[in-house]
Amino acid sequence: MLLNYFSVLYGAIALFSFRAAAFNPNCNSNYVSYYGQNSARNQKSLGEYCKDATEDVIILSFMNGFPNILLNFANACETTFEGTALLHCPNMAQDIKYCQSKGKAVILSMGGASGAYGFYGDSDAIAFADTVWNMFFKGNSDTRPFDDAVLDGIDLDIEGGSGAGYPAFIKQLRSHYASDPSKKYYTAAAPQCPFPDVYLSSTLNSAWFDMVYVQFYNNYCGLNSYSRWFNFDEWDNWAKTKALNKDVKVYIGAPGSPSAASSGYADGETLVSIYNNVRSKYSSLGGIMTWDVSQSRTSGIARSIRTALDSGGITK
Repeated sequence: MLLNYFSVLYGAIALFSFRAAAFNPNCNSNYVSYYGQNSARNQKSLGEYCKDATEDVIILSFMNGFPNILLNFANACETTFEGTALLHCPNMAQDIKYCQSKGKAVILSMGGASGAYGFYGDSDAIAFADTVWNMFFKGNSDTRPFDDAVLDGIDLDIEGGSGAGYPAFIKQLRSHYASDPSKKYYTAAAPQCPFPDVYLSSTLNSAWFDMVYVQFYNNYCGLNSYSRWFNFDEWDNWAKTKALNKDVKVYIGAPGSPSAASSGYADGETLVSIYNNVRSKYSSLGGIMTWDVSQSRTSGIARSIRTALDSGGITK
């Protein structure tokens, strides 16, 4: 009995250590959540959400203006570089490094539902990729919003403007990624569920993505229309036949609570059932994404998601 107790205890410690070691993009049991917009009006510091093993990836939202950079993280950061409107977030910088020390990936999302963003063309996008590398990754700039913290990647949540320049932006940014073999960097996107996506369709077909967080809410194909209009099959087919990276992972994007989206909310039991069904059919599945962490933690659905992912997910 005592031996069994210590065996179980050792196993639990080993499992926790494995989970904390590093985000594994090849899993189908990853949990991703957006942070920064204080959707539930009770947003905690980034570091608070990284004290446990609930999320595997935190996406900072948003860089809602580019190429003239505007950042908005609501109550998480409100200080700026002197004489500018550019946010300077030393507290978030420390939290980013803390989250990474816990094995989580921290990614910056560009775009969002509102803002002023977009490129005129490829040259504009390529130059901006250089700027992003210098300000948020391993480059050099006098104005780094997160000081010496180095992010793990970029997410494109493009919900307006034209699709010009994004493939060139990603290609140039990935050339910078390749210059630093000491670290794994990611490119991600968050298209709406109707296929093909209005704003990112051509980019999704011509640029390299590691992860795609499909927003199955606020549309006819949302989780609330599961079994009738829910279209993960179309995204799985895209991943296997059209995506440049044939190992790209597709995530089920879900609202973190009933108030997190206009439509598409599924409670924990329903979401877990949908996830299990998708997992049994589609090898492109990467896990679950929620909007946003303040909503999912407050409603409690984050706990249900983590438990379900841990009980049934696999690695490639």
